[in-house]
Amino acid sequence: MPQLNPNPWFFIMAISWLTFSMLIQPKLLSFITMNPPSSKPQMTTSTTPWNWPWT
Repeated sequence: MPQLNPNPWFFIMAISWLTFSMLIQPKLLSFITMNPPSSKPQMTTSTTPWNWPWT
């Protein structure tokens, strides 16, 4: 069965992985996020417990 022969497929996978990690990934990571996280303190909300009628 030719599907089980890893010779051509491993080379294609290795070349595409190297292309992604060397060329495409640095270009994608260089973009500045449009919505950077802010250092605002989180607001805590107070909740009231629910009184279940059957307990």
